[in-house]
Amino acid sequence: MAKAIVVREHGGPEVLRLEDVEVAPPGEGEVQVRHTAIGVNFIDVYDRTGLYPTILPTGLGREAAGVVAAIGRRVRGFRIGERVAYAHPKPGAYAQLRNVPADRVVRLPRGIDDAEAAALMLKGLTAWYLLRRTYRVQRGDPILVHAAAGGVGLILTQWARHLGARVIGVVGSEPKAQLAKKHGCHTVLVSGRDDIVAGVKQLTRGAGVAVVYDSVGKDTFTESLDCLRPLGMMVTYGNASGPPPALNPLDLSKRGSLFLTRPTLWHYVPTRQQLDAAARELFSMVKSKKIRVRIGQRYSLADVTDAHRDLEARRTTGSTVLIP
Repeated sequence: MAKAIVVREHGGPEVLRLEDVEVAPPGEGEVQVRHTAIGVNFIDVYDRTGLYPTILPTGLGREAAGVVAAIGRRVRGFRIGERVAYAHPKPGAYAQLRNVPADRVVRLPRGIDDAEAAALMLKGLTAWYLLRRTYRVQRGDPILVHAAAGGVGLILTQWARHLGARVIGVVGSEPKAQLAKKHGCHTVLVSGRDDIVAGVKQLTRGAGVAVVYDSVGKDTFTESLDCLRPLGMMVTYGNASGPPPALNPLDLSKRGSLFLTRPTLWHYVPTRQQLDAAARELFSMVKSKKIRVRIGQRYSLADVTDAHRDLEARRTTGSTVLIP
């Protein structure tokens, strides 16, 4: 038996229940991981509320770090007690113990602690594919990053600055603006205080940015499009304020033949080899201190409802982890 968060009905944080669950031995091709730290992400809110359809009852959580507790048949390359981490498209990481497909698990190198790893696997790899694959940022590119003081945002802005981009961040408050400036942003605009489109145009001398990374969704989608230069790319990768509105493709033409994409991590790391390569690049950036992982909040697994309330109220900064 192990403790795990179970969702039996969609709703607010109050539907999160800590229960005893039976964990079977790992199946063929699986590794059983005893968690030491668990990452919290906005996608967990989408699963909890039913924005992303799930079959109930369900677990929550897509990333975690821990040690190998057991190894299933036909699994090679792992040993009991080894430090590992994973990101997995199927929710269920809010637990003390979990079976995970071995091809989604990576070994943790020295210099990356468990809490950092739990914050890096989904958020860090998201920053990796956004910057290195979806739109390959080049030196001198002006870019706009929404939620720049969030878990993905703080990683993405540091990495983008290292690549030579001119980073403009958008945050929700002045304290978050100060945090974002310390983590890679050249300039930070505060939503509700600053006119985002006018600010971006002024900062880019009327040209607009090469790419917008937008995890907010409905509230920022249209203004994000208006911040782009001709042939710019709109990357919508989250729905913190709700799904973006419907868009007529002709609107992209009218704004300058823009590109629009809605990417997800799993399409960028479909194989074991691609996951390992992405993780190596990410871990190298952290170990060389080009990226600092900021754990802004830690909660016990039993206090997960507080974690979700704070996340939805935008009271969090950086990454949030649960300690089982």
